[in-house]
Amino acid sequence: MHRNTIIFTLLIPLAVILFVLDLLSGDSALTVGEVWNALTGNEVDEITRNIVLSIRLVRTIVALLIGVALSISGLQMQTVFRNPLADPYLLGVSSGSGLGVAFFILGAPLLGLNHSVFWQSVGIVGAGWGGAILVLLLIAIISRYMKNILGVLIMGVMIGYIAGAIVQILQYLSSAEQLKMFFLWSMGSLGHVTTIKLFIMIPVVCIGTILSVYCIKALNLLLLGDSYAQTMGLNIRKARTLIFISTTLLTGTVTAFCGPVGFLGLAVPHVARMLFNNADHRTLLPGSILLGIIAMLACDIVAKTLILPVNCITALLGIPVIIWVVYKNLRVA
Repeated sequence: MHRNTIIFTLLIPLAVILFVLDLLSGDSALTVGEVWNALTGNEVDEITRNIVLSIRLVRTIVALLIGVALSISGLQMQTVFRNPLADPYLLGVSSGSGLGVAFFILGAPLLGLNHSVFWQSVGIVGAGWGGAILVLLLIAIISRYMKNILGVLIMGVMIGYIAGAIVQILQYLSSAEQLKMFFLWSMGSLGHVTTIKLFIMIPVVCIGTILSVYCIKALNLLLLGDSYAQTMGLNIRKARTLIFISTTLLTGTVTAFCGPVGFLGLAVPHVARMLFNNADHRTLLPGSILLGIIAMLACDIVAKTLILPVNCITALLGIPVIIWVVYKNLRVA
């Protein structure tokens, strides 16, 4: 317990420092004083105020939300499927969300439908959620009829491949303008989220997080196996449904607003387990959230500094962790 307290005490200020550094990083060089004055409403020029409040603060909060959402989703999926390589991306949730967005961006123009700027923003979010929900419903149905949890994971991967194939067909039939729009979305970007979109994103991520906190006891029981969980009186179907809803809200929201940000949800829970040396979700959940925030803020700082898509940076961060997990499991085997 003492060890965990020390780790949390170190992680919290680190997250705060990275939050401040993310606000300071960008194309325009701003001092700490200028950022502080803009945030507190003190005297500062209008351009600086707009840069801080309308661009950097929004982007930094979005990075924080992504870190929270993907770390929770990855932890929940790895626990439910008892597989170290399970995450929403591998299960096809992000692919389903991407398919929904592809239907809206690429499919609608093929049918002669045009969208206003407002409906385009709302439609992308709705399509992303719809695709994620559809995939999770399929996985939930499959999990009821397949006792082998590895089989469910494989089916999830296959659903992801099917979604990818349909997206490729839509890309082949679409115009250059629509392709560019979808390509930019698929690269993963934090800069396209406006203040209005942020006000939609925050409550949805909060609801998904609250559901995950409610499911902590269920996650601890599921970690020990379905038979043990049933013996302890857990309604497995209800628990999985709530976990799937939480994952859908979190992953679908991130994918719809920011594109498929990969590897973070897979890597962060493993780092949390290694750091805390604990399997209790009462420790792992807040630990994963903090580590997810730290990792995403760090990736955003690097992405802005090098002017690269954030997906490139999260991959460079996550792939070494995945390799380490695979090596560790093979060595144990």
